[in-house]
Amino acid sequence: MNRGELSRIASAMVVKNKGILAADESSGTIAKRFNSIKLDSTEEARRSYREMLFTAPGVANHISGVILYDETIRQKTQSGVPFPEYLARQGIIPGIKVDVGAKPLAGFNGETITEGLDGLRERLIEYYKLGARFAKWRAVIDIAEGIPSSFATEANAHALARYAALCQEQGIVPIVEPEVLMDGGHSIERCEEVTSGVLQAVFNQLFEHRILLEGMVLKPNMVISGKKAANRASPEQVAEATVRCLKRHVPPAVPGIAFLSGGQSSEEATLHLSLMNKSGPLPWALTFSYGRALQDTALKAWGGKQANFGAGQKEMSKRAKLNGLATTGSYSSNMESQAA
Repeated sequence: MNRGELSRIASAMVVKNKGILAADESSGTIAKRFNSIKLDSTEEARRSYREMLFTAPGVANHISGVILYDETIRQKTQSGVPFPEYLARQGIIPGIKVDVGAKPLAGFNGETITEGLDGLRERLIEYYKLGARFAKWRAVIDIAEGIPSSFATEANAHALARYAALCQEQGIVPIVEPEVLMDGGHSIERCEEVTSGVLQAVFNQLFEHRILLEGMVLKPNMVISGKKAANRASPEQVAEATVRCLKRHVPPAVPGIAFLSGGQSSEEATLHLSLMNKSGPLPWALTFSYGRALQDTALKAWGGKQANFGAGQKEMSKRAKLNGLATTGSYSSNMESQAA
């Protein structure tokens, strides 16, 4: 493990004005996205879509890294350049999703455990050779009657830490992603309570596993009301509760926090991030690692048609630019109609 190199890469991933594009949708998830534009999810369609996102003009000004899927890290641009090589040439760090998904946790109804530790060391060695310099593993914590249990929280925290240790051993920066879902009707207070417990468990395990905190990036949920909550918290309340929760549980040694969007609309996710960055000096960089919140408008504008390639790229560039502004607290909602 080269501690200096891990720290350098982690810091470059969370640099101001930039964030991370999550383009690591599994085959099932990308098929659902393509269904929304009535497009068959063929390998070429997926390749073309990702190329549209990666090659959007000016995108490197606001994107520091891209999380790829196993299929995507092996694909090439139309002109034959491997995607990791193309991204690296633009100054964008290539990354890779390495978990194999959340599966039911035996004996714990309604709870999941993320799998993928078996054979992970060997896969990381291969991904490093393919150009990946960071990885991602997502744990999923649901809020409902009687859950999450402390056992499910601990089991997922332990798996995240084991993954992180294997990454750092191979010179790969781990993105540690404990996601408390915003499905359901819970209040923002309940979300803060659960998120606090999850972050505490995760950092306890990271400490036990001897993780270099300077060489990792945290990818948490924002503290937010459930989608079905009767009274949803305001953007200002979301920003305040999220920063308060993070200050209590995330050591200052962590260089940056790259939020997931977790079902928020594109505008909501950007506004919340901007408000947090307006809230005063923070011990770590606050940035984004969005999937749908960066891609949604680009996907609709493209619509699977080669003729709309440029229109899709324009939307991708716009969202990347607006989220880049949010990392400095300088985004406002009225920029949505103005941004080119």
